[in-house]
Amino acid sequence: MPIINGESDAHLALRAAQAGADVVRDMYGGSLARIEKSAGDFATAADLAAEKTIVDLLRAARPEDAVTGEESGSTGTEAARRRWLVDPLCGTLNYAVRNMLVGVNVALRVGDEITAAATADPFSGEVFWTDGHRARVRLDGTDEELTPSADSALVDVNLDPPFPNAPGFQAARLLADPRFVQRFRPRVVSTTLAVAWVAAGRRAAYVTDGDLRDSVHFSAGIALCRAAGCTVTGIDGRPLHTGAGGLIVAADKETHAALLTMAEDRAGQRA
Repeated sequence: MPIINGESDAHLALRAAQAGADVVRDMYGGSLARIEKSAGDFATAADLAAEKTIVDLLRAARPEDAVTGEESGSTGTEAARRRWLVDPLCGTLNYAVRNMLVGVNVALRVGDEITAAATADPFSGEVFWTDGHRARVRLDGTDEELTPSADSALVDVNLDPPFPNAPGFQAARLLADPRFVQRFRPRVVSTTLAVAWVAAGRRAAYVTDGDLRDSVHFSAGIALCRAAGCTVTGIDGRPLHTGAGGLIVAADKETHAALLTMAEDRAGQRA
């Protein structure tokens, strides 16, 4: 684990996510101005404040690194080897209507790999984090190893657009598959905090469409799941960032194989 200026990248990711989560929690429930971004998408003052806190912390600790924030965009050279990916409030609509299902994501890409990442839950106080090798959750200063499990049979399916692989693949159609209904129970929490829950054994799997390369939303959760030993591929079973894109992350190979078969069969029916 590299140490720079006395602090590892993993600890910095944890500290930055926790700092952003503190802002999100402190601003919860207040009257927050909305900043419109596109049809159906917006940010709040909490998104902006949390991102500023995180980015300022990262720049102070790693001034040579590039940073991409969901709200502030990218700084540093496009081809930077070290780039921080910051999603200050994943679940903005939940937050705006006073639903506490949100997460704060911070990840570091070095070359082609995410080498450190953290996802913080502002309301439980938990921070899920990884140094790229081990995955843990910290609560009240104590770390616990993350252990994936499919026992819950709960599968989160991201139903938010865009759907780049439609009509060949649409995550919503999984919910209509009789095999899905027999084996799994769907959940839609509308925050990538649910990806961390797969690593923690609180979800059996997570499915989404989309291009996830350098994603401020998904990079942290994917890194957590990989370090925890989950099965992680694109929606077509190929390695991430190749083929059709998207994500199927599952607690074990059996669960992953079942979801992949359903996804492939549904796509074949639409071909």
